Amino acid sequence: MLESKTGILFVAGIGFFVFAFVANVAVPVAMYKDQPEKTAEEMINSNILYQFTELSKRYPQSFEQAFGAANEENCAKALRLGRQLYIGEGCWHCHSQFVRPVSNESLRYGPVADTAEYQNELQRPVMFGTRRVGPDLSRQGGRHGNDWHAVHFFRPQTLVPESPMPEYPWFFAGSPDKPTRRGLALITYVQWLGSWLDSYPYYEELDSIKSEGY
Repeated sequence: MLESKTGILFVAGIGFFVFAFVANVAVPVAMYKDQPEKTAEEMINSNILYQFTELSKRYPQSFEQAFGAANEENCAKALRLGRQLYIGEGCWHCHSQFVRPVSNESLRYGPVADTAEYQNELQRPVMFGTRRVGPDLSRQGGRHGNDWHAVHFFRPQTLVPESPMPEYPWFFAGSPDKPTRRGLALITYVQWLGSWLDSYPYYEELDSIKSEGY
């Protein structure tokens, strides 16, 4: 059997599977087994804190009812809830969160994903994904304003007429300018993606937040 083309291809297939497992599972596990998994609080930085604060200013009434103050503690709560909603609504079915080192993906989605990025509670389980009905969201944060995301979640076709993305009106109190606690949390989570990178879009207001030590 091993002398036939079928046998050679079979053995080669097994070999490539083993190689892929070692390269993508065994090696990363060995490299990062001693690195503690960071909490949501530890993943907060000036970029996401700016976005969270901006949400409190843009939707003051909704934000006050949902989270109260735009501080680090409430931001962590929003991130955890947003992550749960992202998973629960099946967003990962159409959006991957893994920029692959092939086909010039970094030109479209940003820096290639790094193993260390997934060593935190907000990336568990890791949603690498296999389908891209929509774009990869690993570097989504900061590319659009919070108001854009509110409208996009409420009725995607308003902004992208050809979008196959479903509407999520249950995250709002009747209109995109009235996001609920869940709507605010989901926007916060999406804006967090990639917020730890130097390539995150710059806002002048960030200077005051960074000066406070975030």
